[in-house]
Amino acid sequence: MGDDSEWMKLPVDQKCEHKIWKARLNGYEEALKIFQRIQDEKSPEWGKYLGLIKKFVTDSNAVAQLKGLEAALAYIENAHVAGKTTGEVVSGVVGKVFNQPKARAKELGTDICLMYIEIEKAEVVQDELIKGLDNKNPKIVVACVETIRKALCEFGSKIITLKPVVKVLPKLFESREKAVRDEAKLLAVEIYRWIRDALRPPLQNINSVQLKELEEEWVKLPTAAPKQTRFLRSQQDLKAKFEQQQAAGGDEADGDDEEETEVQVDPYELLEAVEILSKLPKDFYEKIEAKKWQERKEALEAVEALTKNPKLENGDYGDLVRALKKVVGKDANVMLVSMAAKCLAGLAAGLRKKFGTYAGHVVPTILEKFKEKKPQVVQALQEAIDAVFLTTTLQNISEDVLAVMDNKNPSIKQQASLFLARSFRHCTPSTLPKSVLKPFCAAFLKQVNDSAPEVRDAAFEALGTAMKVVGEKAVNPFLADIDKLKLEKIKECADKVELVGGKKGGSAGGEKKEKPAAKAPPPVEAPAKPSGPPKKAPPAKAAGPLKKGKPASAPSGKSKKAPDTKEVVETELSLEVCEEKAATVLPASCMQLLDSGNWKERLASMEEFQRAVEQMDKSEMPCQALVKMLAKKPGWKETNFQVMQMKLHIVGLIAQKGSFSKTSALVVLDGLVDKIGDVKCGSNAKEALTAIGEACSLPWTAEQVVSMAFAQKNPKNQAETLNWLANAMKEFGFAGINVKAFINNVKTALGATNPAVRTSAITLLGVMFLYMGAPLRMFFEDEKPALLSQIDAEFEKMQGQSPPAPIRGAKKAGGEEEGEKAEEEEVDGGAGDIMDLLPRTDISDKITSDMVSKIGDKNWKIRKEGLDEVTAVISEAKFIQANIGELPLALRGRLNDSNKILVQQTLGILQQIATAMGPALKQQVKNLGIPIITVLGDSKSNVRAAALTTLNAWVEQTGMKEWLEGEDLSEELKKENPFLRQEVLGWLAEKLPTLRTVPADLMLCVPPLYTCLEDRSGDVRKKAQDALPTFMMHLSYEKMSKATVKLKPASKDQVVGMLEKARAVMPAKPAAPAKAAASKPTSSAPSSKPTSAPARNQTPCEDYSEPEPKPDTKKTKPAGPVAKKGVVGKKPPVKAGAKDEEDRSGPIFILVPNGKEQRIKEEKALKILKWNFMTPRDEYVEQLKTQMSTCLAKWLQDELFHFDFQRHVKAIGAMIEHMEAESEAVISCLDLVLKWFTLRFFDTNTSVLMKALEFLKLLFTMLSRKNYQLNDNEASSFIPYLILKVGESKDVVRKDVRAILTMLCKVYAASKVFPFLMEGTKSKNSKQRSECLEELGCLIENFGMNVCQPTPAKSLKEIGVHIGDRDTTVRNAALNTVVAAYNTCGDQVFKLIGNLSEKEMSMLEERIKRSAKKTPAPAAKQERTQREHPTNPNATFLRKPAQEEVPNKLNQARAQNAHLEQSAPSIPKEFQLDLDVFENNHTCASDIPDLVQHKLDEVLEPVMIPERKMRTVSPHFDDIHNSTASTINFVISQVASGDINTSIQALAQIDEVLRQADKAEAMSGHIDQFLIATFMQLRLIYNTHMADDRLDKKDIFKLYSCIIGNMLSLFSMESLAREASMGVLKDLMHGLITLMLDSRVEDIEDGQQLIRSVNLLVVRVLEKSDQTNILSALLVLLQDSLTSTAGSPMFSELVMKCLWRMIRFLPQTINSINLDRILLDVHNFMKVFPKEKLKQLKSDIPHRTLKTLLHTLCRLTGAKILDHMSMIENRNESELEAHLRRVVKHSTNLSGLKSDKSTEKGALRSDDKVIKAKVSDILSEIFKKIGSKENTKEGLTELYEYKQKYSDADLEPFLRNTSQFFQSYVERGLRMIESEREGKGRIQSSTVIPQHSTDSYLPSSSSVSISSNGEDLNAAAYYERLKILRQRRGLENSAPEEDRPPLSSLRPSVASSTDMLHSKLSQLKESREHFQQEQSHSHSPTRSSSPASNLDDLKKRLERIKSNRQ
Repeated sequence: MGDDSEWMKLPVDQKCEHKIWKARLNGYEEALKIFQRIQDEKSPEWGKYLGLIKKFVTDSNAVAQLKGLEAALAYIENAHVAGKTTGEVVSGVVGKVFNQPKARAKELGTDICLMYIEIEKAEVVQDELIKGLDNKNPKIVVACVETIRKALCEFGSKIITLKPVVKVLPKLFESREKAVRDEAKLLAVEIYRWIRDALRPPLQNINSVQLKELEEEWVKLPTAAPKQTRFLRSQQDLKAKFEQQQAAGGDEADGDDEEETEVQVDPYELLEAVEILSKLPKDFYEKIEAKKWQERKEALEAVEALTKNPKLENGDYGDLVRALKKVVGKDANVMLVSMAAKCLAGLAAGLRKKFGTYAGHVVPTILEKFKEKKPQVVQALQEAIDAVFLTTTLQNISEDVLAVMDNKNPSIKQQASLFLARSFRHCTPSTLPKSVLKPFCAAFLKQVNDSAPEVRDAAFEALGTAMKVVGEKAVNPFLADIDKLKLEKIKECADKVELVGGKKGGSAGGEKKEKPAAKAPPPVEAPAKPSGPPKKAPPAKAAGPLKKGKPASAPSGKSKKAPDTKEVVETELSLEVCEEKAATVLPASCMQLLDSGNWKERLASMEEFQRAVEQMDKSEMPCQALVKMLAKKPGWKETNFQVMQMKLHIVGLIAQKGSFSKTSALVVLDGLVDKIGDVKCGSNAKEALTAIGEACSLPWTAEQVVSMAFAQKNPKNQAETLNWLANAMKEFGFAGINVKAFINNVKTALGATNPAVRTSAITLLGVMFLYMGAPLRMFFEDEKPALLSQIDAEFEKMQGQSPPAPIRGAKKAGGEEEGEKAEEEEVDGGAGDIMDLLPRTDISDKITSDMVSKIGDKNWKIRKEGLDEVTAVISEAKFIQANIGELPLALRGRLNDSNKILVQQTLGILQQIATAMGPALKQQVKNLGIPIITVLGDSKSNVRAAALTTLNAWVEQTGMKEWLEGEDLSEELKKENPFLRQEVLGWLAEKLPTLRTVPADLMLCVPPLYTCLEDRSGDVRKKAQDALPTFMMHLSYEKMSKATVKLKPASKDQVVGMLEKARAVMPAKPAAPAKAAASKPTSSAPSSKPTSAPARNQTPCEDYSEPEPKPDTKKTKPAGPVAKKGVVGKKPPVKAGAKDEEDRSGPIFILVPNGKEQRIKEEKALKILKWNFMTPRDEYVEQLKTQMSTCLAKWLQDELFHFDFQRHVKAIGAMIEHMEAESEAVISCLDLVLKWFTLRFFDTNTSVLMKALEFLKLLFTMLSRKNYQLNDNEASSFIPYLILKVGESKDVVRKDVRAILTMLCKVYAASKVFPFLMEGTKSKNSKQRSECLEELGCLIENFGMNVCQPTPAKSLKEIGVHIGDRDTTVRNAALNTVVAAYNTCGDQVFKLIGNLSEKEMSMLEERIKRSAKKTPAPAAKQERTQREHPTNPNATFLRKPAQEEVPNKLNQARAQNAHLEQSAPSIPKEFQLDLDVFENNHTCASDIPDLVQHKLDEVLEPVMIPERKMRTVSPHFDDIHNSTASTINFVISQVASGDINTSIQALAQIDEVLRQADKAEAMSGHIDQFLIATFMQLRLIYNTHMADDRLDKKDIFKLYSCIIGNMLSLFSMESLAREASMGVLKDLMHGLITLMLDSRVEDIEDGQQLIRSVNLLVVRVLEKSDQTNILSALLVLLQDSLTSTAGSPMFSELVMKCLWRMIRFLPQTINSINLDRILLDVHNFMKVFPKEKLKQLKSDIPHRTLKTLLHTLCRLTGAKILDHMSMIENRNESELEAHLRRVVKHSTNLSGLKSDKSTEKGALRSDDKVIKAKVSDILSEIFKKIGSKENTKEGLTELYEYKQKYSDADLEPFLRNTSQFFQSYVERGLRMIESEREGKGRIQSSTVIPQHSTDSYLPSSSSVSISSNGEDLNAAAYYERLKILRQRRGLENSAPEEDRPPLSSLRPSVASSTDMLHSKLSQLKESREHFQQEQSHSHSPTRSSSPASNLDDLKKRLERIKSNRQ
């Protein structure tokens, strides 16, 4: 007992493993109690016993084992994890329980097996039980069989897979043990209950006695279908239904179930495939060719015996089929023919779909052989062809059957029709679409009139069967010509037909029950309705065809063809009858005067005629009689054009209003064609033709009209006919047009001598190309190259355009082509119809047996010869028919040729065949297409690439359906070839998403796909994973998940995980095109767009649109079944939602105290994964899911982790709603919420992303309101992932992310955000880099340099790296960021940023020079407030736009201008100044002492206090300081608009200002800005508008005129014209000269006039603008044009002409020219083009121009010219100086004059030499003084006076080696002295010190109106007012510091207009910066750029500040 007490203390799970059986027994008993007590199936308690359950059932002690089995059963029933134990437990049951003597043990064992099946583990249980059948112990075998039988009895054949069970049955019947045989017999009876006769074939070989016994048992079975009585856990709904039925005692669903099971179980599937190819007699192929028929018979007998096997193994049966086919086709012995036919039938039956490859090969032969009369042969052939039909589709063999339908032999015709009749019985409406049925019906209609009665009967039977299958309504349109008697006979046949479904057809209603015709009922029921409703239905369905058509033209909506055909056969009436009929409806006077000799009487008669026609009713109108009256003499020979016009108009009226027949049309067409080219009557004739086209169909009318026109010789008529036809095609659409009928006439027209005819023909071809595409060109490949190039040019124009939606034409049937049929038509018909029009050659006779044997030769060279011959044959034929004889099999052999070159050549041939054969290629897919896929497994990549190209070329012609049908594709994927697998899967992944539907056979590819997911090759695995979602979109997740049950457990888990992932990214199916719209694109205005686009390219996104509730309201009637389907599909989710709604009340965020702290601790202790990854792995998602489960409501958790993105959107919506109310709880789980959103950043779905960003914006707003600060854990797991999205390609996303980053700084220290952004700048994504850099700039700007972490130096060095980035936006962002730093800490930036390359440094300096300076604190504060303002959260930082973004930015500025007024008042400004108070109170007290009051007109007088200077207030300040400047800026910004009208309006407004002298002054200061906008517009017109054919050239001409008019007005005012700077003039001249050379302008009407105006403008610009600037601009422009290789030589020629003109005027203008600058430009020019290089140019004119310019300057200035070279560095090295000296010397020698002047000059020169000698001494003395502390001021004064005296003195050598600070100091000192001495007026002009004049653009105060930051519109006005106030206070600086270049660089910088444009745009965008800038000047007029560390400098600065303040 001691022992007992020991184990009693142990826990239960340990007892169960104890070595003492009693302990185990006790353990099992307790475990059983525990298992029965646990409520939650997912309880962790179950996990403890997971490994023990096998021991429970295999216990060695019988007593304990029994209890163990009970416990195991309870465990399996209740535990969620029990499924994992299935294999081991069932195996234990089979081995250790079924052999037990106790019945109870066996019973429990069986129950365990059945319970496993109930928990969805049927496959595993069945495998283990079948393994048990091989056990040597018969007891075990019996128990296993019994268990299988019970399982089948209870669960049914759907859950228990019968195939493996049936396979082992025969073996069980052979057992020696009677008990086994008896149990097998019971099992066989049970199986028979479920699958009936399908069991017979597999058991046909068992003992006959046993079989007889079985038969007896089978007979006793009830006929009612068995029912499933036990259900899986997933089938609880079925269980409930079954229980209800049991309770009600009814079994209504019997019939349905029976049918379903019959459909499901196919005996063929239960059979084992037999391999017969190896069993063929070795000499079979010799014998089959033997001359003796007995030998051939022996060979066939051997094959016949083998083919009797009901299921055959797949293999290459090509040779065998060929041999049999040869016997059928050519053997003279009919007995052998029937034997061979039986063999073929056996092969087809045994191989089923796998025989499809050979079907096309044998069908023609069998059909031809039907000429045999002997019944046994005919019967054998019928059996063979029927068996073959079941292996393929009707579509694939339709060509072959149609080919024999008009054979001379009646037997062949009869048998072909009978074959079709039998085939139709196997079809359904979907497998017998109209596109297939139409040609057959046409053939049958011929046969119903055949002389042979058997042929007629066969045709009737076939038509009857077709009618039965697809319904009367679908067949009727094809039977329009048939008489009533025959129609009745067809209907009679239809009633007799019995379809394969087994239901006898008695009435139309009978069809409803049929499975195969399941889709037929709607068309059958419909005819009752259409007679009424269709008038409404078609507009809804076919997008409104009847709205346009006249009511008369839509007879009844049933079918337009019937009335049409009646009218076509309308008999021609004699003239007398016509006169009688006409007399009854026309006034007598009208009749009499019709042929009067007086034209006025004829005209009056016509008027009466017209009135009568207009009032006539359609039913009363005798159309033929009326048109014959019109044709009556003089008829169409009418000489008076008015009468003729009226006559033509009446013809059109009659055609529109009456029932106009083709007979009537033929009366008038000739006359109409005759008049179509008439100048006066042509338009009426065309209208009449269009009306006839509507009445009699365009295809017929067009054919008649074109043939009549080309029968004449009048070229005008021919041209106009083609023009009419081109237009008519656009109006009517292309449906039914017979291209062949036109092609020859079009070819004639193309060869016409008259150019108008040729042009019209080419235009018509262009229109046809819209509908036909590339195939059209193939008709004209033989034309002359010149003509072909014209045709190609026309096609090129049409490329990419979609054909317009038809607006005319009587539509054939309202609701005739509904639903799927219309789709079918669209899919099959579209391209096919056009391809069918091409004339095709039959090349079968050219594919000789000799050629085929060559292709199969042993010698590769001969094989190549054979292939070359094939290529030649196909090339010659261009388009070929489907019949290509023996070629497919021959080429197939070459696809696995050992010589890879031949394989590639074969692939090339197959590509050729694809193009040449067109859609008929479908029937070759199995034969030749699948072998192409095999080639994808080739080891050579070039061969694989060729195979893929070929494959795609084939798919283009055939579509994907044929490739996916059957097992071929899955067989290919089963091959263990990594290349093959990866190529095929890649190809499928690309093709599947484009399909709307796929054959069910795609499911066969799933097992091999799963194998590929675990392939050894990484590439295969990757491709398989990529293909997974595309398979799932068609097969559904559920089906694919089900398919995993056959996988091994380890594989299954892996695959299921992948399936889950794939489910999340599963693409949506492409939306089906709007039903009728796709089949007939005949819509009116609103719906025309979607219909006209080809329906094939539908994008998946269409699936996301709202699921059709609104349109359905109209569509319900015609779209019956479709609508229902939609509704049914939507109901279940709604219900589920309603249930869930109950659970969704209450809070969704749950507050867990200290939850967040705990999670942070766990992460630090590494107990859980740190949130750090490149892409989120499953374990992260699972971890988050677990963590969130405690913090969120369960339903929300489910939504958040659902695979469907729409659920995510809903969940975020719910979170937004609850966020404010549950803010505390949100903050408590903020870390988890943010982590979940990081996962969403990895989603590809934009709608989720946008919703997520919306939530985050609201979240951070809430957090900042609560003053919450993020902890580091939250920040580090969120910010890096947010920064990833800042590089998103979509603007809207980037904008939101930037807004969130801005808000982030309120809840997390900016200095901590900075390193994350720095990390973001290292990204490979350039957008991310640039956005991060800009954000860094914002941080520096708003928070100062302290924000830079770890140190400013390190940060700036890293930022500086990006200045050299390849991407422009990144460069700009980096520069802007450094500028922001510069504005914060000044020149210290240069130290911090470290070494930059020369180029990068110059870019930075340039940007700093242009940018705004340091922003004062209040403004910074204000800016932050604005950034936080919700109206525009993204406007955070001055961004310099890249050049290409310019127009866009202008538009933004304009757009924002509209919103600013509303948003302005809401901006809080804590330190705002009330400018009005200052302005109105001039004595306002401040730090500044009171000043003397001045009147405005006395402003120019100097003020008494020398330190403070007053600045002139420009007289128009008072006018513009409110709004003029901002208005002008806005209008100018619109000049550069991309919209022509906007630009024209803006130009008109400016023109108005310019034309009025008093207002024109307002433009001052805006000239550069205006000119930039203008030449941008010129560039836009040149590059974009002129190339856009859609724009009207008149509009462009108007815009040009406005631009040139404005310019002329501007340049007629010299004061304004002189404001234009050099860079802008350069670009303006470039634009104008380009325009003069634009050949396209000449094509515009009045183009010459425009060019003359431009000429005039150029002259005006040369005369009126600043002469220095324009001369300089022309020189730079000449240099650019000569450097550029792309430019036209004419361009430089015109620039030089301008220069020559300037040279001519130099004598008058020399005094106003700054020669220093001109010589600098010439010097630069000569540096680029030295004399030698200039002479090498093609033309010597540039050289001569330059010489003339210099010579003229020398002539006008003499030797003084040499004093004007101050701006040139190293002038001694300059080629220019040498040249000038030569010229000066030469001119003095020539003159020979020794006048006073010359001696004076000489004296001057000698003075110069003396001065130069002293210069260095004097200057070095002065610079010493400046350097000393005491005499610095004195030194500066001396230097200033020296500079005044010697203006050309070169200070460069003395400044070069000094520090930057010293240079700035000297420069500033000189400037202060200058301002003290000179006064303001002089300083402003640039002529005082010419060296200082600069053309770089200086921001003008009046041009800063538009702010894009959401501040008020009047910022600029405030700025102006502030300026005036400061002037009144004497605070205005003498000149802004930044406007002057440093003295060290006396060369002016030529600012390109692009830079100015940037500058302008930044002004438009950031007016505030300038406001701040001015303030900064006033506060620190002498700001030093030096580092603050220099103590001496600081002292100096203090002294200066004190002196200024005194």
